[in-house]
Amino acid sequence: MLASDGPDGLSLSKVAHLAGVNRGTAYQHFETREDLIKATVEWVSRHLSENILGGEERADEIPGDDPLAMYDVINNLAQFAVDNPELGRIWLFEMLSSDNPDDDVFFRHFHKSTAAMTQTDVSEEGIDAEVLSVLMLAGYFLWPVWVRSKAKTKKERDAMARRMSREVLRLSLHGTMRPEAFPKLQALLDDQEAGAQAV
Repeated sequence: MLASDGPDGLSLSKVAHLAGVNRGTAYQHFETREDLIKATVEWVSRHLSENILGGEERADEIPGDDPLAMYDVINNLAQFAVDNPELGRIWLFEMLSSDNPDDDVFFRHFHKSTAAMTQTDVSEEGIDAEVLSVLMLAGYFLWPVWVRSKAKTKKERDAMARRMSREVLRLSLHGTMRPEAFPKLQALLDDQEAGAQAV
């Protein structure tokens, strides 16, 4: 429903009908539409933290310690955003408008991992991890708005998710990190660029 109607079109009675439960049961779990949106945002946050970043217990791990894991995070986050544009956008706007974004488990995890990476010797000096975190997440979750206007098929959307991944990898390697410290990632980027040019 969020995908088709957006948060303003969300109603508990429609959700109850789609879920095959009566309205009373739905209202026992969610008293208002805002409660349902909050629960959705929390689900997205937990899902991203667990399935994209490997769970909050891994938040202290430095992404640069495992370049291929970082590559997977970039690809998986771009694909999730393109596959779930409304959920990602709702999560982003709710998190950004929150009085305390660090209460959000995914933002806290993402920001902590970014900050840990910027403190290593494989990172460029003087990077503001909070600004970088917000910029990167805004890019991931606003890109699907552009994708929707350009890509009509799943194949086209997947290709645009790969384009996003490639640019995030390039920006990371040549903006925040010292590329000479990540030859495997540079090789992956080179391979992706060669494949994109061949298409």
